[in-house]
Amino acid sequence: MSALTDTDKIFFHANGLNQSKVKDLVTKSLYGSDGGELFLEQSFSEGFGFSEGKLRPSQPSYDEGFGLRFISGEKEGFASSDTISLASFENAAKAVKAIHTHGQNVDIILPKSRIIKPLYMADNPLDSMSKQEKIVILQDIDAYMRAKDPDILDVQVSMSASHQSVQIIRADGHRVADIRPMTRFNISVLVGKNGKLEQRSHSFGGRYDYAQLLQTDTLRNAADEAYRQTLVALEAKPSKPSSLPIVMAPGWPAVMIHEAVGHGLEGDAIRKGSSVYAGKLGQQVAAKDVTIIDQGNLQDRRGSLNFDDEGFKTGKKVLIENGILVGHMQDQKNAKLMGEAITGNGRRESYNHRPMPRMTNTFMQSGAYTPDEVVGAVKKGVYIAGMSGGSVNTTTGKFNFVVTEAYPIENGQVQYDSPIKDVTVQGNGPEAMQNVKMTGNDSCLDNGIGVCGKAGQSVPVGIGQGTTLMHGLKISGLE
Repeated sequence: MSALTDTDKIFFHANGLNQSKVKDLVTKSLYGSDGGELFLEQSFSEGFGFSEGKLRPSQPSYDEGFGLRFISGEKEGFASSDTISLASFENAAKAVKAIHTHGQNVDIILPKSRIIKPLYMADNPLDSMSKQEKIVILQDIDAYMRAKDPDILDVQVSMSASHQSVQIIRADGHRVADIRPMTRFNISVLVGKNGKLEQRSHSFGGRYDYAQLLQTDTLRNAADEAYRQTLVALEAKPSKPSSLPIVMAPGWPAVMIHEAVGHGLEGDAIRKGSSVYAGKLGQQVAAKDVTIIDQGNLQDRRGSLNFDDEGFKTGKKVLIENGILVGHMQDQKNAKLMGEAITGNGRRESYNHRPMPRMTNTFMQSGAYTPDEVVGAVKKGVYIAGMSGGSVNTTTGKFNFVVTEAYPIENGQVQYDSPIKDVTVQGNGPEAMQNVKMTGNDSCLDNGIGVCGKAGQSVPVGIGQGTTLMHGLKISGLE
């Protein structure tokens, strides 16, 4: 069955609603708007954890509701409810139409593509395995990890899944639907040796079911990686402040690109002039080897969507090409106001939130060099293998990121036997991108764990890059 057929049963048949009546209500309510939609959502989620040798399940959650939005120029009328009924729709329609003050009809923006091949399965991952099967898997991986080393003080293992069904009725009455699965696994290891304690973790996931997530070999590899990172942290020595060249590992370290570049290329920040990249379309904003892409139609990826939360097809959007700023990420509102094309980047956390331009899977394209060539070009520097959170000012471009795993580089070789800690990287987004000296041919996305926060909303995203050499960044450490 199609996503539209499935969601008709969820939102209309189950609530005793006439689909045609609802569609007519939407088109009449949004007549004369600059765009808008009725966003219907039903979501389920669950989580299971295992720590200190005990099962710690979370309460399963269920939510259902809708959001109705009317766009009028820069203004929006928005109303949401957790009750799906004709009366609720009518009340919301009265509320959102109050924003309509321009007194004349304007063109309604319509989606260009409505039928696509799904990027992920529609089955509910919560139903793909029994509760007992999930618990046994957690117990087994906990036992596997604890048997490795008597110095392991605790193992925290968790798995989670969600299943979101959405249907969007646009202002012209046309409908699109999407059924979105998501699973994630995490393991964290606490080790105590020689009076020191360290804890590290490893996670992965994507838009697929538990059967694909919970493969024994994959889980044990994740456990081994968390343990390895913890041992490295125990051996690491404090770093010192410097301005040495930095080589960033492929995959997750692209969180810096996501924050320092990606947010500044979202349409609302560009339009309002709150981005350091505002007004620079067609200009060189990065080194010539740098090409950055946002792509929402990658198979099974965490940041992927068949349709965005406004009903537009996702796709591949080149943002920076060979160092030149060539595009922005747009939702329908900002695209219209700026005279640009809609890119399928309108996203929202839930039916209770208005959509806004957001990233999907954002990555730096592979370059011409092998990872060994990139590292080999550095006489003295720092290799950054892992990063965690940080902060960015999109107006100034300044950023600050915490490093979780790093090593010195000496004469073109990473000194894996001398890890360093207390590392923080500071810089400015545009300056950092101009100082990219080499890009590796090993670009890849992260393991499927990204969560992006903006204006109080969180959405799943993907990030990626290849091995990358950068100059001009400040490495903070202990004085």
